[in-house]
Amino acid sequence: MIDRALASASWLIVFLSCALALGLAMTTKAAAGPPDMASINTMDRAGFVRKFGGIFEKSPWVAEKAFEKRPFASLDDLHAAMVMAAKNAPAAQQLTLLQNHPDLAGKEAQAGTMTASSVAEQASAGLNALSAAEMRELSALNAAYKAKFGFPFIIAVRMYTKEGIFFEFKRRLQNDTQTEFANDLQNVYIITRLRLNKMLEGG
Repeated sequence: MIDRALASASWLIVFLSCALALGLAMTTKAAAGPPDMASINTMDRAGFVRKFGGIFEKSPWVAEKAFEKRPFASLDDLHAAMVMAAKNAPAAQQLTLLQNHPDLAGKEAQAGTMTASSVAEQASAGLNALSAAEMRELSALNAAYKAKFGFPFIIAVRMYTKEGIFFEFKRRLQNDTQTEFANDLQNVYIITRLRLNKMLEGG
């Protein structure tokens, strides 16, 4: 089972790396220029966390840990430091990180309590304009996934069409918990890279 999970995770990493490269190309095409890393590197801890604490969903501790890795030579370095902070966190803290993410078009979306980043991301895939039948199907998928794994389904929605999201949801529901924990984290890393890109490069 572990070998299958690792093989699946390896395939996913290759796929997501390609998706990330495509996404970065798309989000940087209108960029005004490279970010001012000097100003970032001279921020104090409070200012740094205030600016970047929301990149990882409701998890400012990631920015707090990344702050210790200054100076950053590039946006890639900054994101790598944040990813390393998440990767090195205890499993329980990683689980909380995943659980901080909202369901797709779930109760947080309906109540208007999602973060601004999540609102924009879900809208980009049309998840804010589902039909009644699609809402029922997605609600059932959300419930089934959380009941099986104990954390929400996370996907870099900017990389998918609405139809692609439904397909991936159903496909990933067949996996085991270890595989899906890894899949969710990998998607978090893509989502956060795109958030940083949008914040600092105007993509």
